[in-house]
Amino acid sequence: MKIVVLDGYATNPGDLSWERIERIGELTVYDRSPNADTEEILSRIDKADIVITNKTPLTREIFARSPKLRYVGVLATGYNVVDVDAAKEHGVTVTNIPTYGTMAVAQFAIAMLLEICHRIGHHSDGVREGAWAKNPDWSYWDYPLIELAGKTMGIVGYGRIGQAVANIAKALGMQVMAYGDSSRGEPYVEPDAFFARADVISLHAPLTADNAKMINKDTIAKMKDGVILLNNARGQLIDEQDLADALQTGKVYAAGLDVVSVEPITEDNPLLTAKNCFITPHISWAPKEARERIIRATEENLQAFLDGKPINVVN
Repeated sequence: MKIVVLDGYATNPGDLSWERIERIGELTVYDRSPNADTEEILSRIDKADIVITNKTPLTREIFARSPKLRYVGVLATGYNVVDVDAAKEHGVTVTNIPTYGTMAVAQFAIAMLLEICHRIGHHSDGVREGAWAKNPDWSYWDYPLIELAGKTMGIVGYGRIGQAVANIAKALGMQVMAYGDSSRGEPYVEPDAFFARADVISLHAPLTADNAKMINKDTIAKMKDGVILLNNARGQLIDEQDLADALQTGKVYAAGLDVVSVEPITEDNPLLTAKNCFITPHISWAPKEARERIIRATEENLQAFLDGKPINVVN
């Protein structure tokens, strides 16, 4: 049985092992594959029974031209890179990994928030550059320092990750509410009240047609002046120009973003020049422990499929 991993580097840049997958069949691992080159992708998966992908797209044409393909495993929770309808039409089972980095992603969201509140990196750099040694006072800071206790955290997407963020926020003394229909009861709050009450808004929702660019000039206008916005879910949840404008005026005090609408980020993204905007390169998911779980879950998904009892099927 031939198994091909199309883009394994992000999951395993060399600090982990593919041994779990190698035990199942003849394994070929490519660090990266050209996303736009259908012919090259087809050449790499030629005669493969099993294909494992992270961000390399598998289109309708690829399924039509891969008659031996039986199974696709996605090395992530999101599976929009795979045409799952075409896969089903061609008898190919597609699975994902629904949970592997809940605590890692929640931890990262709070890390972004704490950096915004204390500017630890900035102040550490200042000390090394001599600013403290030259300061006439025994203590100094040149950004506002923010205490979170007593403030309200609003969470969009109250699933596993959102609830993990809520638990950490509560441990910091914050009040927590979730975006949603108020009829569902606390902690859900209807949208207008949600935006009006939140001191911090943290996005953890999957991207859908209904919530694309849900953070825009209209919803920002409903927010408190000086709100803090966090996003390590999907970049397309935000209208980036509208957020950049709000950061420039101070309506949004600061943003911590681990995702943007086009990745890798493009040089003309307006958030690159916005004030108080912290951007990291989509790494919330990437602690070694989380990546180990991805490989373990990938092996479990594949073995379950081969045993005739598939799990985590998305098509």
